[in-house]
Amino acid sequence: MTELLYQTDAYLQEFDANVINILPEQRAVILDRSGFYPGGGGQPCDFGTLRIGDTAFSVEKVKKQGDDVLHFLAGNGPLPAIGSAAHGTLDWERRYKLMRTHTALHVLCGTVFRNYGALVTGGDMEPLKGRMDFEFESMRGDLVREIESAVNAEVQKAHEIRVKILPREEAFQIPDLIRTKINLLPEGIMQVRTVEIVGLDLQADGGTHVRNTNEVGSIRVVDYKSKGAINKRLYIEVQ
Repeated sequence: MTELLYQTDAYLQEFDANVINILPEQRAVILDRSGFYPGGGGQPCDFGTLRIGDTAFSVEKVKKQGDDVLHFLAGNGPLPAIGSAAHGTLDWERRYKLMRTHTALHVLCGTVFRNYGALVTGGDMEPLKGRMDFEFESMRGDLVREIESAVNAEVQKAHEIRVKILPREEAFQIPDLIRTKINLLPEGIMQVRTVEIVGLDLQADGGTHVRNTNEVGSIRVVDYKSKGAINKRLYIEVQ
């Protein structure tokens, strides 16, 4: 089992750990603790390096597998031994851009839900760019501009962002905890991580976020498309 350091400290850029297993056929190592986000919920995985002994391994992919986080190492040299001490360093510039983008999407989601009652039907992101799909019957230019203005007004209010890990039963007593059309939380998940933009939005989420909306910057809705009768897509950029 890998301790998920990113869940409680998204600003952790370096960490120490130990190698607890190796998957030679995948060139992957499992650590007892990790600050690398393994991807999920539309947020891509982190990149970075693992220094083990005298070797710095480039981490080219990270993914969750059960209770473990797999770190895929670039190259074709010898893999480290189980029990080796490791020092992880994230590609922080990329991660911080993703944190800003993820929070921007939550501001968008919270604002649209509050103002129009529209649920999310999908989403994806890359550093400083993202898209989110909503249950809207129609979308037009003046509504897009209205949404963009409202979203940036919320960013400028400097909302604090709080992360909690709650027992499933307690978490599901929170109204509107799931903002997606389909509940994506498996039944077996007994601890639910929540992300709250204080005064605007509170929902279940596993990704990494900034501490305050004033770190997001400005949000531009750069395009919109119809993806079905009641499914409209908004594309954003963070500046």
